[in-house]
Amino acid sequence: MTDQGRGSPEDGAAGTGTGAGAAGEAAASTGTADEAAVVPGPRGAEGDGDAGEPGGGHYIVCGGNSLAHRLILELTEQYEVPVIAVVPDRSREHGPAIAQIPGVRAVLEHSTVTGEALGAADVAHARGIALMDGTDQENIHAALAAENRNPGVRIVLRIFNQRLGEHLEKLLPNCAALSGSATAAPAFANGALGHPHTVEVGGRQLYVAYDGDIRPDQICLVADRIDRRDLSRLRLLPETGGRAAEFIRIAELMGGGEGLGATGRPDLAPAHESGGLAALQTLDTEPPLRPPLRKRLKWWLLDGLKHFTNTRLRMILISAFVAILLGGLVLARHSSHPGGFGWTVYFTLLDAAGAVQPDVPGQQVLGDSWARAAQVLITFCGITFVPVATAIVVEALASGRRGVPRPPGARTRDHVIVVGLGNVGTRVAALVRATGLPVVCLERDPQARGIAAARALGIPVLIGEGPLEAQLKQARVKHARAVVAVTSDDAANLEAALEARAVRPEVRIVVRLFDDDFAHHVYATLGNVASRSVSYLAAPAFAAALMGREVLGTLSVFRHVLLIAELTVEEGSGLDGQNTGDLEGPGGVRVLAVRLHRRPQDHQWNFADRSRRLTPGDRIVVAATRAGLARVIQ
Repeated sequence: MTDQGRGSPEDGAAGTGTGAGAAGEAAASTGTADEAAVVPGPRGAEGDGDAGEPGGGHYIVCGGNSLAHRLILELTEQYEVPVIAVVPDRSREHGPAIAQIPGVRAVLEHSTVTGEALGAADVAHARGIALMDGTDQENIHAALAAENRNPGVRIVLRIFNQRLGEHLEKLLPNCAALSGSATAAPAFANGALGHPHTVEVGGRQLYVAYDGDIRPDQICLVADRIDRRDLSRLRLLPETGGRAAEFIRIAELMGGGEGLGATGRPDLAPAHESGGLAALQTLDTEPPLRPPLRKRLKWWLLDGLKHFTNTRLRMILISAFVAILLGGLVLARHSSHPGGFGWTVYFTLLDAAGAVQPDVPGQQVLGDSWARAAQVLITFCGITFVPVATAIVVEALASGRRGVPRPPGARTRDHVIVVGLGNVGTRVAALVRATGLPVVCLERDPQARGIAAARALGIPVLIGEGPLEAQLKQARVKHARAVVAVTSDDAANLEAALEARAVRPEVRIVVRLFDDDFAHHVYATLGNVASRSVSYLAAPAFAAALMGREVLGTLSVFRHVLLIAELTVEEGSGLDGQNTGDLEGPGGVRVLAVRLHRRPQDHQWNFADRSRRLTPGDRIVVAATRAGLARVIQ
């Protein structure tokens, strides 16, 4: 179930940092590079001869996983730049598909990114290099080697240990260290929680709201024509005739503008004709997630009792406790001691602990024969109850010291089940755990590093090759709020979704699917299933970083990606001299806020002066499609 190793369809092998994700097959590739194998790209005119002389001005993408594949598509389709690909095996994983991408000058085969591989890809004349495969250590080594051969070359590397990446960015100012799993995990976690996935901009938390959840004070509309059964109709940031159109659409959505759709313009068609809407707006307050304290205490007591005792022992303990309670009531009724209820409880507890004081003829007695019979009953029941209760406490403390995680118990309710403990699964489990909600993880590979990371957080992990249905039932799916299937196998993820629905039809399901057509069929068939793709969410951020731009975050609009980026207007750049209307007119871009160079701390949201020309030093925050962002930063 893991997504580790180079064979991961989404984000490849994990790094060597803490947490999940073994290096897998990549760690074994420590020998010298294979002899370079050149596969010319489809565009022979762009230099499909010797890859050692590509002509310069190109970008190098190293890796054969899906993130590398989608990054190359992003660079060639959206930014229209030439790419040389370096893959570990051109006949496996995404190697054949990469070789067919127009704009790829050549595909070089090297098991690791060594100096020989960098020389074959002509890194000395490259504009940028992206390291998307291998371990953290291998990628850092390759980044340093590329910097030595071409000082100042733009370097983007995929890294799991983000703290290590921060140190590397300080060491190499022209380097960006990103994590594909960290970029995508919040979308999976928030989908499972039914909680908006947000991006922080200027102290505001921005998220995408749909249809009836759209408020009149929304920032901008980001999508229309949303049809869950045919997501190909969805338009992300379409062409706009001005912000008035957006508010007309909101009026129609709220039921106050039925007649406004008769404009003849397709982008102003009524909401009931064009499908659903999506808008970008600010999250006011975080919705509560944790169950009430009373419920959690009740579940904790039930869980403790079921964890440390079997059914027969529980019957014995309950019977002994009831007998002690009844004996105490008899003492209260038939005792001759004038102390009242407090003294009755005192004598009952001492008797249960074996400290009974027998009556002696001729001395003051506790009570009549009923009271003496109650003492005997309490004492003998205490002999059973107290030692067993003591053993339970000792076992609980010993288990805590050993760090042995508890299996899912009675208190595991309203929880999230994460299927697959690869890079993404481990991060999703940690994010959900941080909200205070219970988490249960399923993993088939007992060697997955994510198991240790999950158990360090106190998360129960069920390991085994048994039927998935049985594992989900053991994970108490009938009481779960959501199931997140994030293995590297689309079929396994869909199986988990269907098995979970069979047990509990109303459970929320988030699945990781790479294939877009497959995801569209899932959306059309299963109503309560959300689909995400790690590479699809992460690739635009990697591409923008390779172009020297910062993406603040990505938001999902179903299978589409909305990029939130902050751009600086540089003298002579494409942004210099343009106004917000010029940027938004062709579609694919919405200007959310402007930070003028004379007031850099102030985010002016929905900048009112749409005719003002941008000047060097101004900064703009935009929501953009992949094509829209490529257009404004070139």
